[in-house]
Amino acid sequence: QVHVVESGGGLVQAGGSLRLSCAASGRTFSSYIMGWFRQAPGKEREFVAAINWSGGSTFYKDSVKGRFTISRDNAKNTVYLQMNSLKPEDTAVYYCNAVKRAGGTWEPLFDFWGQGTQVTVSS
Repeated sequence: QVHVVESGGGLVQAGGSLRLSCAASGRTFSSYIMGWFRQAPGKEREFVAAINWSGGSTFYKDSVKGRFTISRDNAKNTVYLQMNSLKPEDTAVYYCNAVKRAGGTWEPLFDFWGQGTQVTVSS
């Protein structure tokens, strides 16, 4: 299992940038595909980005392609999400989790979640 703590959120103007971090516990962290999800008020949690164990393959929700970059440092058991050109519709609580491929999308591998980190983008 992997337990996570997300950080790095905040309030930013449209067009700005933030870098989120996800610190994970567990000696098997490097063996998992890791991903970021987000949940906006009144909406379901949705997939944002994923990265394979080596960092050599990444996957993104269409609306964030070209703006967000996921990366990982297995030596630090940490996954990052660099978010540029932020838009008001990116406002949400962001979570990370290990992920699995399911049909045409990515789903969380574990049922438990961290506390998330709030990202608010003002127009």
